[in-house]
Amino acid sequence: MQQPQHSGGGVVPELPPNAPRVPPGRFSRWVGRTVLGIGGWRVVGEFPDIAKLVLIGAPHSSNWDGVWGFAAKLALGLDIRILGKDTLFRVPVLGWLLRRMGVIPVNRREARGVVDQATGLLRGSDRMWFGLAPEGTRKPVEHWKTGFWKIAHGAGVPVLPVYFHYPDRRIVVSPVFQLGEDMASDIARIRTWYRSVGRGKYHDA
Repeated sequence: MQQPQHSGGGVVPELPPNAPRVPPGRFSRWVGRTVLGIGGWRVVGEFPDIAKLVLIGAPHSSNWDGVWGFAAKLALGLDIRILGKDTLFRVPVLGWLLRRMGVIPVNRREARGVVDQATGLLRGSDRMWFGLAPEGTRKPVEHWKTGFWKIAHGAGVPVLPVYFHYPDRRIVVSPVFQLGEDMASDIARIRTWYRSVGRGKYHDA
């Protein structure tokens, strides 16, 4: 994988036709663009014209990653789904807010594991981008969690790497990664590539 060319223009690029979108909302997009602009952040690169994929974001080294990532989601009008504990949705206001943010309730007590539930959601959707942080924590880790690979492989979809580059305040969208049959090899190649491009707030991928 090569580092993508950084396109000019505003704080976010345009979405291709097949990218999932939230219902049009000028105010939410304005809020997202404003937050990115105040922070000096931009989203650069070109999103793939693909209806279903697994999006991974790294390095995840700070709670600020979530702030800039969510602002980018609002600014783009992009519908990215993530999983959250179903118990959080029992609080009416919180449950409503989480759904508005694209969080899907998942039952961790169910016989099927979280990976199987996420894979099933992707398979059963006509259009869905599923997002997660492969590190699974803000702390430096020696090994990434394998869930993202299992979900993408099980659903037969590619992986879209997105990286945070704090020195330049860029969230960079990279070319999609087509998976093979060797999980360890795929994850090693993706992580090696991340180490060459992403610079987190407190540590690299």
